[in-house]
Amino acid sequence: MACFKKPWFASSEFSRNLQQRPRTHHILTVPFFLLSLFLLSASYTSNSPTPYPAATPLFPPSSPFSNSHMLSKPRSRSTLSSVTAAERTHANSTNSDSQAIRDLASCDIFDGTWVRDEHAEPLYQHASCPYLDDAFNCFKNGRSDFDYLKYRWKPHGCHIPRFDGLKMLRMLRGKRVVFVGDSLNRNMWQSLACSLRASLKDKTRIYEVSGRREFRTQGFFSLNFRDYACSIEFVKSPFLVQEWKVLRNTGQRETLRLDMIQASKSQYNNADIIIFNTGHWWNHYKTRNGINYFQEGNHVYERLQVSEALRKALKTWADWVDSRVDRRRTRVFFTGFSASHYKGGQWNSGGKCDGEKEPITNERYLGEYPWTMRILESVISEMKTPVFYLNITKMTDYRKDGHPSVNNNNKGRLRTTVQDCSHWCLPGIPDSWNELLYATLLIAHNNTHF
Repeated sequence: MACFKKPWFASSEFSRNLQQRPRTHHILTVPFFLLSLFLLSASYTSNSPTPYPAATPLFPPSSPFSNSHMLSKPRSRSTLSSVTAAERTHANSTNSDSQAIRDLASCDIFDGTWVRDEHAEPLYQHASCPYLDDAFNCFKNGRSDFDYLKYRWKPHGCHIPRFDGLKMLRMLRGKRVVFVGDSLNRNMWQSLACSLRASLKDKTRIYEVSGRREFRTQGFFSLNFRDYACSIEFVKSPFLVQEWKVLRNTGQRETLRLDMIQASKSQYNNADIIIFNTGHWWNHYKTRNGINYFQEGNHVYERLQVSEALRKALKTWADWVDSRVDRRRTRVFFTGFSASHYKGGQWNSGGKCDGEKEPITNERYLGEYPWTMRILESVISEMKTPVFYLNITKMTDYRKDGHPSVNNNNKGRLRTTVQDCSHWCLPGIPDSWNELLYATLLIAHNNTHF
């Protein structure tokens, strides 16, 4: 397995600058690639005057990564804009120019807007990818409107390069990429697998390490791209910590071990890139309102607030990463909370999102910043291991039009009783997450021997 020959955080000059960095007390949106390095010297407040935290400059003047353009300031947008021909030409260029890469590195890629592009094409065609879950395959399930694919994410002040699957595969040559988390991370994993597959002329050169049946039963799936000796894997772990069984007088009961990382048949701590997520299962319904569900050691809490349980679980995850992951080799990512758009109730109480044909156009109608992400940011800020936080919450909050909704079954029949307003159609919104991941790797490749 290939390793990083020159880690992006290894320079002595960077270490000195990090130690000299004064501690700040601002709410942060996470900027681009090197921002995560400074999470160790930042904390988060809980009293935001706006639904989403404001971007804050993090690069000190003495930093070797600083430049005259700090992070973009928060901006209000009342309407979505349309992409111009010049912007399209710039966005579809190879972006190999070093100045373009530097401009990208100084930009907060999560502070932006969706722009309409009539010439936009999905990274892979409808129903062309065999790795999609039926529940995400909206075309197969009868969705006929595809205007939601005519938008692309544009940060304020920079351009995201068009995803180049072959270039990404070359950057990933000899490496192992593992997604660990819930079905939203599976959404992202399948999007990446399909995007990379579409770039290959000979698609028989992809080897399915484990069959779909095993994936369904064991929660593990792996694709190997033979010509590049790299693998793209998914490990199901919706809580990141271990689901457990305890024996009571009334019989066996399920608990969640907040002090134990979830065991996996796939030992992924030595992967080259690990992309974690959690959040959607941390609700009162899934966790039985915290009553007799959370456990530490032999102690089962009679009642524990879900927010406190999440903090304990993420601390367990953070300790595991700091102790088990070799930060000289492995890059750790964490994908933020993906917004849902239920109206009239939640998924199990009549919530709906059918009929949505376009994104939210006014930032004032976005939801509140998720409490789960504030807890995550607090935990990350105390970690020894640099974690790059893919803060996709705001960019997904706009996209009420991108969910499977009623087109979430595998027989092409509408299911009006239960709609899916949490996951995303594929191709669709998760493709943009992987474009941000791709752009991140371009920065890494440009600045180090990635």
